[in-house]
Amino acid sequence: MNKQPLKQTWNLDTIFPGGSESPAFAEFAEQMVRDISKFAGMLESVNGRVKVQSLEEPIELMQSLSNRLREGSAYVECLTAENQNDRKAVLLSGKMRDTHAKFMSSLTQFDQLLTQVPDEDWEAFLTSQKYKPIAFNLEERRQLAGEKMAPALEALANNLAVDGYHGWGEMYNTTVSKVEIPFEENGETKRLSAGQAFNKLHSADRSVRTEMFHKWEAEWGAKADFCADALNHLGGFRTQLYKARGWDSILKEPLQINRMSEQTLDTMWNVINEHSGKFVSFLQRKAKLLGLESLSWYDVDAPLGTAGKVYSYDEAAELIVEQFRKFSPKMADFAVKAFEEGWIEVEDRPGKRPGGFCTSLPVSKQTRIFMTFSGTASNVSTLAHELGHAYHQYVMDELPAMAQEYAMNVAETASTFAEMIVADAAVKEAESPQEKLALLENKVQSSIAFFMNIQARFLFETRFYAKRKQGLVSTEELNTLMEEAQKEAYQHALNEYHPHFWASKMHFYITEVPFYNFPYTFGYLFSYGIFARALKEGAAFENKYIALLQDTGSMTVEELAQKHLNVDLTQPQFWSEAVGLCVEDVEEFLRMTE
Repeated sequence: MNKQPLKQTWNLDTIFPGGSESPAFAEFAEQMVRDISKFAGMLESVNGRVKVQSLEEPIELMQSLSNRLREGSAYVECLTAENQNDRKAVLLSGKMRDTHAKFMSSLTQFDQLLTQVPDEDWEAFLTSQKYKPIAFNLEERRQLAGEKMAPALEALANNLAVDGYHGWGEMYNTTVSKVEIPFEENGETKRLSAGQAFNKLHSADRSVRTEMFHKWEAEWGAKADFCADALNHLGGFRTQLYKARGWDSILKEPLQINRMSEQTLDTMWNVINEHSGKFVSFLQRKAKLLGLESLSWYDVDAPLGTAGKVYSYDEAAELIVEQFRKFSPKMADFAVKAFEEGWIEVEDRPGKRPGGFCTSLPVSKQTRIFMTFSGTASNVSTLAHELGHAYHQYVMDELPAMAQEYAMNVAETASTFAEMIVADAAVKEAESPQEKLALLENKVQSSIAFFMNIQARFLFETRFYAKRKQGLVSTEELNTLMEEAQKEAYQHALNEYHPHFWASKMHFYITEVPFYNFPYTFGYLFSYGIFARALKEGAAFENKYIALLQDTGSMTVEELAQKHLNVDLTQPQFWSEAVGLCVEDVEEFLRMTE
């Protein structure tokens, strides 16, 4: 990388200059609306016996529109994340949802036409050279269309969702933008945004963590009724829609979206729970090292010792690129490109949305990464994680739009794999036992997050939907459900929990993907299997890894694992081996701290 200090704010003008008032974006958005009308007209003109040839032009336009919608939505998401007070960006977000709803309504008609193609013609169409790369995706759409309501009803549901379902998600985002937590630092009282306050929960100073946690709980308690309204109406919309489609299981849609069987999901959780005792031992040892009887919620992610290593942004970038290069020069070169071309927003300032994300711009063939960087080891991990997402999209840029539509669980595989490269190398190259212990502990923390924190979210959400079918769920009930889920997932190892976690965690309010939890754990463990293969094969694995990523939008996860790793995800063996690698880290930590 060049020796100039890296910019800590991203450049959005290379996509559309002018921010939320960009004339270029306005024209881009208007052209999409015109082309969606054109797409709808094409579909209306297909009458009588549907011939596959009549679908060729609509398929091309549909893929173009899909990429442009991703581009526009990503751009607006960046605007609203970098400045939650940009009300014009919020209005653009609403317009994009409206445009997306129009497109989804037309897609419902498109999918219905797919079901009307005679089977013999359909098979010949899918095996043709032109459509073979998206055959899986077209067949997937055709099958799912048979499980939904009539096209007119699906179109109505999509249109109503704009101001109903998605509107409640936006109401939650507005609530978060109003979070301000007073905190005294260096004799000055600052009013911290949700993102800034969240970073304080990971301070090396327990008094800081304790003070912030209780303020954090109080603030979300004050906002809880607004959050409960949003969550109840999001859940109510989903349950009524599923009922109208004749879907009995609340997991049907998230499993379909993730191209994953319920057997695979159950097997994964069962194997994790069989090994949970070892991770409880870690939590107990960590409490002892911190001089505590047992850990509170806000101690789980705390660094050991009085001060963790603080990284500058440039140091973090250099570390990540260096470790990526040892595994994959192509991945390292991509990371350099992202750092130097202004694709990353990390500045620690008020007004930003909490959390981190990577979003893809498939028309520009760029990505953007968002987070708030305060110099912790956890921040470095998050940065590597998001770069993994970005690289995943990068290697798929030349594929047809439909073949780029990979699910969250395999997206989390790529990101966690990148994070793992950095974490594993850092442990092995530690210059002192103290440094090694701190890095090893950070690595085990990832396992705790995916096996316990994420499982608590999954348990909470599953139980929330069961209750929601009976009626509205009160704030008090939500607190109880959350705390019970946390106690179960953490095996009652903590002495204080986070009952308002359901209010503070944005993932419960994301309307694009239901159950924004278990795919993280899948991706984490699946990446362990890939990482073990990479360590074994060395440089020869780089191109195999790229091939695996490029297949993530074109097959089920079970097929992906069988093809590239020769394993059966519905059986315990793969999961046991992956969890076993995590257990080895715990055992090493316990040995070092005896």
